[in-house]
This record gives sequence, C-alpha cells and structure tokens, in this order.
Amino acid sequence: MTKPNLTLLEKEASNKGLLLRIQVRRPLNIWSFKLVVGEKINNTKIQLLGEMKGWAYQNIEGLQLDTMKVDKNSNKKVGDLIWAATMAWALEETPCRSARLLAIYDENNQHEILQRYFRRRGFNTVRKVGSSPLDLPLRLIWGGAGAFMVGKCEKVFERSYRSWSE
Repeated sequence: MTKPNLTLLEKEASNKGLLLRIQVRRPLNIWSFKLVVGEKINNTKIQLLGEMKGWAYQNIEGLQLDTMKVDKNSNKKVGDLIWAATMAWALEETPCRSARLLAIYDENNQHEILQRYFRRRGFNTVRKVGSSPLDLPLRLIWGGAGAFMVGKCEKVFERSYRSWSE
C-alpha cells in the first residue's frame, strides 16, 4: 500500500482536474482543519465539490471529525479523496492514529445510511449517544444524538485511497 502522503494526493487530484487544499490552524495546541476539494471553472471561479472539518488535540490520539459534505452532483471519488487526504494529513502531521465521529440521528433511514457509509470506511460503533447525563459532553461536541463511531486512520486511509485510485 502506498504510504499516506498529502502531497501525492494533491498531485493526483490535480491530474484529474481537481484542487485539494487544507487549511490548518493551531491555537492552544489544538489543530483545527478544513479540507476542501474543488474544480476550477475559469481563471477566477472554483466550484466547491466537498469538504471535511474537524480538530485534534495534542495529547489525545483521536482525530475529531465534525463535518463531511460532498456535493450531490459531484463524482463519488470526491468523497474518497476527501477521506484519504484527511487521514493522510492526520497520520503525517498529528499524533492521531484513530478518528472519532458521530453518525447523527436525524431520521431512521438517513441514520442507517450514515452508519453503513461510515462502516464501509472502516468505522465501528462504540456506543449510542442519547439523552443520558453521561452523553452530555458528546452531545455538546457534536450537537446531537447518534452513533459514536471510531476508526483507525490507517485503515480509513487504505480503503479510501484504494477507491480513489481505481
């Protein structure tokens, strides 16, 4: 398997007509990031196709994933690129070796689709986040109830990169 490398992914994206960029801030030893994929429309316009937002702490090995969006009209591979690039960055630049997210509970059908999507990426459900007082910290972080899921960054990278590079 190719070693995770954000520079390589940026070149591959460019070869396919896509722009891959990541913005990282590091206030108080917390990495906050926004990774975007776009397509150049003309010399002054870029169409945003997808993004991932999250953060990581210096002393915690878990990357916290908050928002993942892909334009419904974009190619499926845009999502693969976003996942692979996010995990490559985490493995290269942070101590994070696992990633955490919440599959938000909106509607039964949508929640099941989200969980299935994240499982295919390499995430496993750790527990349900509901209305218990013990769930309050997680509800404050992610803004709702759902399935708390964890995945290994290397595994998520490998699955996403394989699909991206097919």
